[in-house]
Amino acid sequence: MSFQRSKNLFKKAQALMPGGVNSPVRAFKSVGGSPLFFVQAKGAYLKDCDGNDYVDYVGSWGPMILGHAHPKVIAAVQETAAKGLSFGAPCELEIKLAQEVTKRVEMDWVRMVNSGTEALMGALRLARGVTGKNKIIKFSGCYHGHADYLLVEAGSGALTFGQPNSLGVPKEMVTHTLVAPYNDLDRVSHLVKKYGKDLAAIVVEPIAGNMGLVLPEKGFLEGLKKLAHQVGALLVFDEVMTGFRVGWGGAQTYLGLKPDLITLGKILGGGLPVGAYGGKTKYKKALSPEGGVYQAGTLSGNPVAMAAGLATLKLLKTSSYPSLAQKTKRLALGLKRLAEEANVSVQVPWVPGMLALYFSEQVVKNLKEAQSSQVELFKLFFHAMLKKGIYLPPSPYEAWFPSLAHGENEIALTLRAAKLSFREIKAKKK
Repeated sequence: MSFQRSKNLFKKAQALMPGGVNSPVRAFKSVGGSPLFFVQAKGAYLKDCDGNDYVDYVGSWGPMILGHAHPKVIAAVQETAAKGLSFGAPCELEIKLAQEVTKRVEMDWVRMVNSGTEALMGALRLARGVTGKNKIIKFSGCYHGHADYLLVEAGSGALTFGQPNSLGVPKEMVTHTLVAPYNDLDRVSHLVKKYGKDLAAIVVEPIAGNMGLVLPEKGFLEGLKKLAHQVGALLVFDEVMTGFRVGWGGAQTYLGLKPDLITLGKILGGGLPVGAYGGKTKYKKALSPEGGVYQAGTLSGNPVAMAAGLATLKLLKTSSYPSLAQKTKRLALGLKRLAEEANVSVQVPWVPGMLALYFSEQVVKNLKEAQSSQVELFKLFFHAMLKKGIYLPPSPYEAWFPSLAHGENEIALTLRAAKLSFREIKAKKK
């Protein structure tokens, strides 16, 4: 399998862009080697510029739940784009997508933006605005976008590069950001007791997908809601990743707990840049232009992105999720079994449409345990799978995203490649 053209393109890109990429984790720094340059995507597959095909588990980092280039989504985008790319004014598609979102997710209203980062910025500004307080609690390894005050012990790319606190962020910007370990209610309780008078919000990934995949322990999220409400703070769910992926109504429905505010993204845009936030009716009037909490966006609610998101959501039925869960479970349990057969210790947590692979002997419950996994083994596994035509997230701290386009054949191909790759890893360890 040749990667020469990708290597040549990467050299050109490095001269023009920082690290040769426009988003850090794409640079392959955590797994070594040069990133691949892709030219086409269809269904469960990617094709690189050297003509190699791959079963894809990145899925554009989550949006492609239907698979790549679904014909109905492409048709909706083409039809809408022919009428104009952006109006800078209201359009009916905004209303239709908002109706679809509020029908599925327990949100009374929604504000469209252009990214998950914007959604979190808007939601947390709103939380501060309605409470009149300043501090927020977040969790180690949870990534909520690259706003200055949220780049504190962040996950995703910041974690991958070993830089949980970015240069260029003044200390004053993180003064009001408090951090606790995921799944540690005792630590949150301590922070609430100490800072509760000035606590505006607790923000959390209800299912953490930016340090691999870490599931909430029983009672953790319920405890957060109780602690937040004891001091008049809001509970904010970051469902940029899990929204419309783990279930019809996202993680809040899957887990059976309703927060005060919710943020969405990824699947919401069907592959185009979109984010959103919203929640209970009582917070709606605080947001500009009705209230004093300001937020705006030139391209927010643009018709092409609205069309892609609307087409995607209409194709997702309640019956989609049992199928997605079955595919994910088969893949996760298959990986676990094959690793055990090769005498390699792994953990493979999963929920519908998401999984992760830790080379660890213990169940991972927080960032510290995720970082204690054997990263060097993941690097070996990543490249062994890549050579066999399986494209995984190029980081041990990112979730995998199976899609509805992954069928029995793709899962079988993946497990056959994994069987050989685990054996290769075991041989290199000797």
